[in-house]
Amino acid sequence: MLKTTETKTTTRTEIVMPREGGPGVLEAHRRDLPSPEPGQVTVRVEAAGVAFSEVQMLKGRYFGQPKFPFVPGYDLVSEVEEVGEGVDDGLLGARVAALTETGSWADRVVLDAKDVTPVPAGLDPADAVSAVTNGVTAWQMIHRAARVRPGQTVLVHGASGGVGTLLVQLARLAGAEVIGTASARKHEYVRALGATPVDYRDDVPARVREVSPEGVDAVFDHVGGPGLVDSYRMLRRGGTLVTYGSASTLSGTGHWIKPYLPIFARVLRWNATPDGRRATFYYVRRWPKLFREDLATVLSLLAGRKIEAHASTRMPLGKAAEALEFLASGRASGKVVLVPESDARQSS
Repeated sequence: MLKTTETKTTTRTEIVMPREGGPGVLEAHRRDLPSPEPGQVTVRVEAAGVAFSEVQMLKGRYFGQPKFPFVPGYDLVSEVEEVGEGVDDGLLGARVAALTETGSWADRVVLDAKDVTPVPAGLDPADAVSAVTNGVTAWQMIHRAARVRPGQTVLVHGASGGVGTLLVQLARLAGAEVIGTASARKHEYVRALGATPVDYRDDVPARVREVSPEGVDAVFDHVGGPGLVDSYRMLRRGGTLVTYGSASTLSGTGHWIKPYLPIFARVLRWNATPDGRRATFYYVRRWPKLFREDLATVLSLLAGRKIEAHASTRMPLGKAAEALEFLASGRASGKVVLVPESDARQSS
């Protein structure tokens, strides 16, 4: 086992967000990565997720983001290369997944061993990373926040996105009917997932009423903003609105907390006025003690082919700016992932 008194260092490549701006401001840096300390592991990154959170971070609009400069990257799947003192040698060579929130856009990363989760054998790393943040988010929103049951009907906004595709599949697996919003050109994709597609540019409440006249049992809303009112009004009695994103805050100005305040106020007001419906916030650390358990469950479902991850766009780490720009353009379906050069491919 590697001892912490050793001075061995490894050189790594990392992508840095140096300041606010567009994807073009990202920089690739090389630096020394010290050996892992006690209780830590060094991993070679096989896949790192690209998410809308990084689009918001570039604008300085993400809730609780670190100060510039920093290395972004919310999650990763990787192979353990070194272990620090006190860590089981059996982890060497193992494939693991982890939620990092920042720091995974690099070819090597040091992690606390307690934060890694084994990845079942046979899973493609890019597909597996698609189920880390996105998969746990979808699983917990369905089973812990909304408690979706067989026979219910739910509405998934952004049903063709990274979280949306897994929300649709997990809701269907739970026995629910699903309505999913997406652009018209992605309707066949959403239909193939098992949802009834609705164009988000149409009158969504009217279209939802056509499918489910009495309203829906749950709405999963990643946008926030004025449309949150429509999401709440589409609930039937006993229904739950889960708001888990803030895409509408991207164009805000001033302090980053300012655009979130109306969302917080609405949710608090709805819950203070009993009408048989409720609204709740979700964030991926809401149940931290359950994260690894729920991640293991999602990876098991993926390995058992109960669900599919859609890492349709795989770009090399050195093209992180292009990957982020592609995601922000709205052209991506499923998850955008950074991978080693040999594994890169891009969806049309």
